[in-house]
Amino acid sequence: MLLQDSALLSLESGSWFKLICGASYQHLPSIRNLALAYTLAGVDCIDVAADRAVMNSALLGIEVAKNFRQKAIALGYNPSNPLLMVSVNDGEDPHFRKAYFNPSICPPECDRPCENICPADAIKFDNPTVGVKEKLCYGCGRCVPVCPYNLIHTQSHVISIHETLNWLTELPINALEIHTQEGHFSHFCRLWQSIQPHLSKLQLIAISCPYSPTVTNYLQQIENHIKPLPICLIWQTDGRPMSGDIGKGTTHLTIKYAQTMIEKGFKGYFQLAGGTNEHTAVKMKEMGLSDKISGIAFGSKARKILADTLQQLETISPQNQLEDYPHLLWKAVSKANDLVKSLREISH
Repeated sequence: MLLQDSALLSLESGSWFKLICGASYQHLPSIRNLALAYTLAGVDCIDVAADRAVMNSALLGIEVAKNFRQKAIALGYNPSNPLLMVSVNDGEDPHFRKAYFNPSICPPECDRPCENICPADAIKFDNPTVGVKEKLCYGCGRCVPVCPYNLIHTQSHVISIHETLNWLTELPINALEIHTQEGHFSHFCRLWQSIQPHLSKLQLIAISCPYSPTVTNYLQQIENHIKPLPICLIWQTDGRPMSGDIGKGTTHLTIKYAQTMIEKGFKGYFQLAGGTNEHTAVKMKEMGLSDKISGIAFGSKARKILADTLQQLETISPQNQLEDYPHLLWKAVSKANDLVKSLREISH
């Protein structure tokens, strides 16, 4: 079965599972090992930042997984050869930002709630000069409102689409995801003008937009602008961005968002994101949407459930190669597989 056919089959069957490594996440050892573990667990797509080192790390993880394919099958897993998706943006977006502050001016009496709340373990005070570890930060912004002294800020960045498009001829990039938001239509059109000539090199396009009560009006503008589209289109309904690790209730908005788009008659595939976790597929089924929604993307939840295992690896291996420690490798794959099964068992 061709890679494209395999991914299309998952979309058609409602079992599409995408791993979101993070549009701003640049911790290369973790990205490599996440890609390795989730490939062995059977994901359909891995979404990464538009950074060549990040893409190479994900591709390396996918490649290493091939060496463990037969072992994974023997253990009851269903390893895959996932699509590589790269996230780009048409302007400022919370997915493309980093937190920053000067730790030397933090009052010594502060309880440091920023350090406790950070889901990426990116804020450290081991040394007064550490502060935010930039490559670990993926821009969730949870640290900003909890700082009692308002010392934490965020800085956004816009991806160079021309550099990204040049990589299409050099790297096996199968898909692009465009992050947009209401009020960005002219920005989107300029970005689309650059992307359109390169569509033949891709297998699918995803469009991600944060929820608002009037978001479907904006997305209808986009739908009219990009049709006809010669490749698959996924609408990513980003309900509560970067919040799937917080709790069960975060999943509700993305499902309602997708339901509204289905009712409005949008064409293409619908994929949930933003607040997704192990409860998402169950809730989707309860609402009678399993046969209408094509899949789920998991980001912060997918990374969090492997965090302890990957941190344990860091303490024992300076090389950070998960495959060198079979007990940790298969522990990570088992945890990843549990999340994959939360969708696959509902869709079959």
